[in-house]
Amino acid sequence: MSDPSNPLLPGPAADRSVEDFDDSYVGTPAWDIGRPQSLFVALADEGAIRGRVLDAGCGTGEHVLLAASRGLEATGIDASPRAIEMAKGKAIERGVTARFLVWDALALADLEEQFDTVLDSGLFHVFDDDRRARYVASLATVVPAGGRGLLACFSDAQPGVWGPRRVREAELRDAFADGWVVESIEAAQFQTNNAPEGAKAWLARIGRVTG
Repeated sequence: MSDPSNPLLPGPAADRSVEDFDDSYVGTPAWDIGRPQSLFVALADEGAIRGRVLDAGCGTGEHVLLAASRGLEATGIDASPRAIEMAKGKAIERGVTARFLVWDALALADLEEQFDTVLDSGLFHVFDDDRRARYVASLATVVPAGGRGLLACFSDAQPGVWGPRRVREAELRDAFADGWVVESIEAAQFQTNNAPEGAKAWLARIGRVTG
């Protein structure tokens, strides 16, 4: 259940259209902090983000630009044309080479590409059960064996009822039970631009396997 009076994070995708998400970028949505989330900076620092990188639901592109600034070939996709245009503008302003596409995260197979690392900062948690399964299946089409997903999502430890549905650790494990191995899930924190304490999150490292 989402509270429209609190724009911290969007509600379930089933209740929101592409236009709704696009309209979020008329102003500055609370999840757009103008820099990468600290947890993804830490992942980059430790070398966990490597190879060809895809950010699924990249917003205005901070994590794509982070990867590209580390010398990686990085692509960001988002359903919001407005967010993608902003991301392209940032790349030009910063002199960073990165690719941004308006794309459906449920149709990654149509990219006809493979990526060593897929980043997800706040996308998984907006999907209802059906779209969640379709999203995981979509990821499987672009991540080969040996590739990895680095996923940060809203946690069930977050109190209150605003924002997207809470995600339990068991739900993450169940979602990636086939063709993946959940390497770790740890408590983390989303930073926001309208709440100093941010929001509680899970950070999952998920490897792609065969069979």
